[in-house]
Amino acid sequence: MPEIIRTVLPNGVRIVAEPFDTVQTAALGIWCLTGSRLETDRQAGISHVIEHMLFKGTERRTAQQIAEEIEGRGGYLNAFTNREVTCYYARVLSEDVLAALDVLSDMLLHSLFDPDELEKEKRVIQEEIRKYEDSPEELVHDLHAQNRWANHPLGRPIIGTHETVGSFTRDDCLAFLRERYVAGKIVVAIAGSFDPKEFERAVAEQLEPLSGDFELPSEPPPVVSDGEHFLEREVEQVHFCIGGEGPNAYDEDRYAMSVLDGILGDGMSSRLFRKIREERGLAYAIGSYRSAYREAGAFTVFGGTSKETFDEVRDLVRAELVKLRTEDVPSDELERAKKSIKGSIVMAQEATANRMRRIAANELMFERDVPIEEIVQQIESTSASDIRRLAEQYLDPDALTTTAILPAG
Repeated sequence: MPEIIRTVLPNGVRIVAEPFDTVQTAALGIWCLTGSRLETDRQAGISHVIEHMLFKGTERRTAQQIAEEIEGRGGYLNAFTNREVTCYYARVLSEDVLAALDVLSDMLLHSLFDPDELEKEKRVIQEEIRKYEDSPEELVHDLHAQNRWANHPLGRPIIGTHETVGSFTRDDCLAFLRERYVAGKIVVAIAGSFDPKEFERAVAEQLEPLSGDFELPSEPPPVVSDGEHFLEREVEQVHFCIGGEGPNAYDEDRYAMSVLDGILGDGMSSRLFRKIREERGLAYAIGSYRSAYREAGAFTVFGGTSKETFDEVRDLVRAELVKLRTEDVPSDELERAKKSIKGSIVMAQEATANRMRRIAANELMFERDVPIEEIVQQIESTSASDIRRLAEQYLDPDALTTTAILPAG
């Protein structure tokens, strides 16, 4: 694998770069270590609002010019907010890397936050919330997080609420920006074909005005609330999540939990897919996933089925969880799951955007590169006893939270 070049600028901004010349493009992103996890109740959704507003014009560029400067070169510009990070990124031809960096830096440092544009964008986001609320297969996951991590920032929806989004002022946004978009919590990542020294000089020049740092909160992991939480809506299916705790982002068991996920519900060869969809025809969507944050982790089984077959599907899920807790996974099934995960990891590295995301995430979470070989070794070392131990620790059917959106009536 190509060498990862790590640089810390005098103001604290970090650069992680992975140059390789087998492509003619590069993906670059400015990553800010802030997201909905760092918001107060009143601020719920403000990270996402700020993300939108950084595309609405700067002192040098209109919103249209921001888009045209990247798209006019055949590139791609976007951003996302999650619970722990906000990222602004672009994919461009190698010759356009510095131009893309200039656009991203301009957005970060010189956005106008025009009050009229803010009011308009707040309405756009409120429509986004309505769209989300009309999508039960998506909404159930946020409701499940709220039920599982009640009264904790990890349980709040990233997008915020109608009330909080509607309340934000320009001063609110700028205050949050000054507090959280600071040099010590920003990572600039790039992967692909580019000149590393030229890129470092440009980042140092563009982001020189940044300063400051802050301590990340270190509250104890949120208490998981178990039990059942049902909500009736005008829907045709039951959309459900069943789950509980899982390894956090620093727990070495996170790798073995990925293997468990592959066995239980990730993909068409998983146990849940075969048992519930292929053999019984009880669901179209059925699967599982794990989530890992600094303070906590979660493991979730999800699906959609008819109201009449919901109890049967829940019983089948329960039976598979019990089986993982009481029986060792056969060696051939374990090896298939491990090979699938290893293959996905390696194949993902063929895309510059995935490589950029990987090195940025490693720097943000671990302040070091985590080589692919290290991850593969951890996956390969997972044993049947590890899977059973994790199932016993995290997948007690009687201690899990169930969230479901049910057809009304």
